[in-house]
Amino acid sequence: MTAGDNGRLPGSYLVPGSSSFADFVAEQAPDLLPARRTPPPAGVEAPHGTTIVAATFDGGVVMAGDRRATMGNIIAQRDIEKVYPADEYSCVGIAGTAGLAVEMVRLFQTELEHYEKIEGIPLSLDGKANRLATLIRGNLGMAMQGLAVVPLFAGYDLRHEGGRIFSYDVTGGRYEEQAFYSVGSGSLFARGSLKKLYHESMPEDDCVTAVVQALYDAADDDSATGGLDLTRRIFPVVAIVTADGYRRVADADVAELADRIVASRMVRPDGPAASLT
Repeated sequence: MTAGDNGRLPGSYLVPGSSSFADFVAEQAPDLLPARRTPPPAGVEAPHGTTIVAATFDGGVVMAGDRRATMGNIIAQRDIEKVYPADEYSCVGIAGTAGLAVEMVRLFQTELEHYEKIEGIPLSLDGKANRLATLIRGNLGMAMQGLAVVPLFAGYDLRHEGGRIFSYDVTGGRYEEQAFYSVGSGSLFARGSLKKLYHESMPEDDCVTAVVQALYDAADDDSATGGLDLTRRIFPVVAIVTADGYRRVADADVAELADRIVASRMVRPDGPAASLT
């Protein structure tokens, strides 16, 4: 995707067409798309991201991801970031093959920015969720080779004035989740934790605490999920999306919360009990 010999853009770049950046790249330079690349030989291990958790609260949605990437039984990276802003009012968390997932997130970010520049308005939250489903569907060939990418998408819906969560399967199937959800190897344990901690009327701070507690429980039972690393001071990435937009919770605030959670677990290792009221 470079300029011609005379320094000008090729004519095909100037022809009006789809507002989808991914469709444009697929037509002009398909080899640049992550899904079009030659897969590695069978049996080659690639780093994988694991557990992502999201939950809605009255006013928005919280998403958090642990920091561990694994390669088989090896910890490939201890401080990988798995939660990214998709645009001003949405975020995406990656699970699956880490390298492909990060590239897909970058393409998704560009896709949303390109659409807004071409059309003059941002996509609706449903439209964003559908665009991500299309990118995942394009990766199906890689997924069949064992290089699956299964993100979790969440955002604040300006039309409905509330947080929403979307999950996917490897074929690009899109599913809207209610209240909370988790993906990755520790997702079963994280969702079990949230079942006892979550309630619809919880404020923002309590929702942040609940998702970090859920990641703690996931790491307690799943070896591929990274826990709260007090020694290295490595803690989950936590993002909040509200009517004011996307913001990442400061590392110092997450560290303070993690210290409180670990201290409480010294007294009650299995975590807080579910409220019966």
